[in-house]
Amino acid sequence: MDSLSYKTISENASTVKKEWILIDANNAVLGRLASHVAKILRGKHKPGFTPHVDCGDNVIIINAEKVKLTGKKLTNKVYVRHTGYPGGQRFATPAEYMERKPEFIIQKAVKGMLPKNSLGASILKNLKVYAGPEHPHAAQTPREIKLNEIK
Repeated sequence: MDSLSYKTISENASTVKKEWILIDANNAVLGRLASHVAKILRGKHKPGFTPHVDCGDNVIIINAEKVKLTGKKLTNKVYVRHTGYPGGQRFATPAEYMERKPEFIIQKAVKGMLPKNSLGASILKNLKVYAGPEHPHAAQTPREIKLNEIK
């Protein structure tokens, strides 16, 4: 019997081809945006996806200040952090973060959808979020995609 005429190809750090992708978060729902971005960062949209390799693309998100949260999440959802000191638990709502740093909300949502290990931490470095419409990555010539075109 003949052997198979094809082989499963595993990507590695030297064979991965990374692109730059630009996504406009204007009027985008936070959870849907984050799940699509996590899929692109992870590389699951590519035919050569390898689970243990950073084979995803670099993603630039602009207009983070215009992202939408459905229902009453803007006021009722609570982000919890701890300062490290006794009694140092702090609480904040998305409305408070939208005033100070709207990039945090998208980064936190995407981080929650990535693996909880060192691979997830390195993949998250490929995400760049900006509050306004300008970004300093024009030299990378990012390809703009619309959220409704992503499958």
